[in-house]
Amino acid sequence: MTENSHSEDPAARTSFPHDSTALTTWLTTLVRNREYGTLADLRRARTPTNAHIRAGWYGGDEHRELFERMAFLFAIYHQGRPVLSYGYGSLGGAARRIGDNAHRGPDNPGAQRLLDRVVASRRIPWRHLQHTITRLRSCDQAPPSWTELTEDLIRWHDRKERIAYQWAVDFHTPATRGGAAQSKQQQMPRKGATT
Repeated sequence: MTENSHSEDPAARTSFPHDSTALTTWLTTLVRNREYGTLADLRRARTPTNAHIRAGWYGGDEHRELFERMAFLFAIYHQGRPVLSYGYGSLGGAARRIGDNAHRGPDNPGAQRLLDRVVASRRIPWRHLQHTITRLRSCDQAPPSWTELTEDLIRWHDRKERIAYQWAVDFHTPATRGGAAQSKQQQMPRKGATT
């Protein structure tokens, strides 16, 4: 056995961990520094660009594609926006903000249908997530926390985490309880989420 064949052994390679906070930091820096060309590159979903590859670095070996897609969603939300948004809360809490002044969240049939499609998916519902981010942008509402959304999607298939269920709970939490729950959530981040 030669040295080259030993280095090709999958067990011998070092695995790089993911860092969703670093991804969010890099993406928000793009907006802050007005790097609109890089943000435009990230919105090109069908053609991988250097910007996509850079976003994938933060995903480590296991989550490269997920991080590239998260960068796409971030760029979609910030298209033409000079002010950056870190977002807050879960996707369910963000979907609760979709709608007009009279009918938001569970009172808005469009928001309800959209969230139903998201939480019913067995695979990560990228198309519906894009639609949710686009609706939040058009309603001029804050997105979910980019870091928390990334961490939630990493754990999407973990049955113990029940991400889709938690998003549905966050969406349907009554407004009076939502304020108390949101302030508690800001004080204590969800298990596994980094802020």
